[in-house]
Amino acid sequence: MKKRLRKLPHILKRIAKSSSLGTWRLIGLCAIVGLMAGLGSIAFHLMLDVSRYLFLEQLGGWHPGGPAFEKAIFTAPGVPFRPWVILFLPIIGGLFSTYVCRFFAPETAGHGTDAAIAAYHHHGGFVRKRVPIIKAITAAVTIGSGGSAGAEGPITQIGAGFGSMLASWLKLTPNERRILMAAGMSAGVGAIFHAPLAGALFAAEVFYRELDLEFEVIIPAVISSTVAYATFASCFGWDPLFLTGNYTFTNPLELLPYLILAVVVSFGAIFYVKTFESICRFFKNSTMPLFLKPVIGGLLIGCIGLLLPETLGTSYGVLQQIFSGQASLFLLLSVAVLKIFSTGLTIGSGGSGGVFGPAMVIGGSLGGATGMLLALLFPDMNLSPGAFAIVGMAGFFSATANTPISTIILVSEMTGNYHLLVPAMLVCFMGYLLTKRLTIYSSQLPNRFEAPVHIGEMLKAVLHKIPVAQLLGDKKPEDFPVVKENTPLLQMSQLLSNQPYHSFPVLDENNELIGVVDDKELRMSIGHHELEHLLVASDLARRPVFVTPNNDLYTAVSKMSAGHLDELIVVSAHNHEQFKAIISNSDIINAYHETLIGEVTKEEEESKLN
Repeated sequence: MKKRLRKLPHILKRIAKSSSLGTWRLIGLCAIVGLMAGLGSIAFHLMLDVSRYLFLEQLGGWHPGGPAFEKAIFTAPGVPFRPWVILFLPIIGGLFSTYVCRFFAPETAGHGTDAAIAAYHHHGGFVRKRVPIIKAITAAVTIGSGGSAGAEGPITQIGAGFGSMLASWLKLTPNERRILMAAGMSAGVGAIFHAPLAGALFAAEVFYRELDLEFEVIIPAVISSTVAYATFASCFGWDPLFLTGNYTFTNPLELLPYLILAVVVSFGAIFYVKTFESICRFFKNSTMPLFLKPVIGGLLIGCIGLLLPETLGTSYGVLQQIFSGQASLFLLLSVAVLKIFSTGLTIGSGGSGGVFGPAMVIGGSLGGATGMLLALLFPDMNLSPGAFAIVGMAGFFSATANTPISTIILVSEMTGNYHLLVPAMLVCFMGYLLTKRLTIYSSQLPNRFEAPVHIGEMLKAVLHKIPVAQLLGDKKPEDFPVVKENTPLLQMSQLLSNQPYHSFPVLDENNELIGVVDDKELRMSIGHHELEHLLVASDLARRPVFVTPNNDLYTAVSKMSAGHLDELIVVSAHNHEQFKAIISNSDIINAYHETLIGEVTKEEEESKLN
């Protein structure tokens, strides 16, 4: 048995490198990532519970409620509320997070998801091995000590770290590492929020501001999210997070009140993003000493916590109160406003945690409050504040993060309610349309066309379609500067000054290509007067790098890049010693642009005909 276990890493590496396994190879690796992220989610959940128990409950005497189906390790200790301890607890968490992140992994500071998005787009999906551990510790202490943050950002970065770690260990390509990193993101979200389908969609949707998806990560994300959720639920149960009423949508006239809710959550999302950005910018640009930032931020969070303890930590208990019918209008409006400021202060001053959880609480509070007011305005419709809270949760985060598709499913899975999909669709997409210029995730790119990895893919796809023959047109070999093998150096230098080309094909007496001379060799030799009458073309000629008319432009670009060349020789497809033409970088760029313009024009003409 021990010998088999020792062979396991070698077997995994052989599987990872076997291209013949194709889809099954990818599924197997994503399942491993899902298992790692599921176990990581279990560990992170336990760390959060321990931290909350030690700081908020034991020291502060504040016993925050939570989702009905979220299993806590410890029962409330019965310690009385200690307001002056609560005032200083966030300072402890902020200081700890600030210095641990600074000295061990600066990328773990902030809300996590943004760093994962940046790693996907700009770093080939690479996340350092220490990131999952550092992020889990700092986020647990930040949230447990009263910082206003959620588990989405940390678990996203933790899962991404596991995916990147596995890919790096197996020495996979950057593209494969990106896929496994995204699979890890989906696994973490799917597990800890009891939302496997939404986790997969979130990982495909969160990278862009516009309605664009990373299609190649959807199937891997589904596999990893499923495995992670099954692993996590085996430990903490299979129920959704929240216990909600049997809310339904059966009256089309209710769409009008929900449309009002869409406007409310949109303005709330704008205020949230603007406030969050302003607070983070203030602390980032401030010249105050490093230790003073978490002290000031933590003290202000503590003051808000004294006024309204429900804003401390994740505040999920407020949402459960709404669904239980125990929340007042004043409480919901207060939480919606103060939670915005406490979240900005937590993340901006150096705390570590996610922005999804606070967005859910703010959106749910706005939705519940709006539902209460609209119930008074439309008494005959029997509107339920709890239903408006669920839809408000979805609409607010959709407007905040530009993720309407995954958010609809995510909130449905978190609450176990799928009867409100119609109003949720209306509010989410209206919120997205009203606020799509804003986002809480600054690393999001506009769309796939702006993504560095896809720019290369699109360029490659277009160049593969263009043959070298298209660049030649009706040009003939005599249209190019050709020299014989015995051409003197002085004569070639005169040709150099009269030609736009930098390369001179060298032909023998039978007009067969024997090499090429470029302007670099000529310039190096021209200054030596003793050589000007001795050197001829064949002395300077090097072996030509060539393509044929049947090759595509991607092949040409690849050869140029490999040889650091600006021009290539074109030879006959049947006889590589028969010179045909010279092509340059500018020729390829022009052909690329003409092809793109031609395709766009063709699409416009077809659309007019249809």
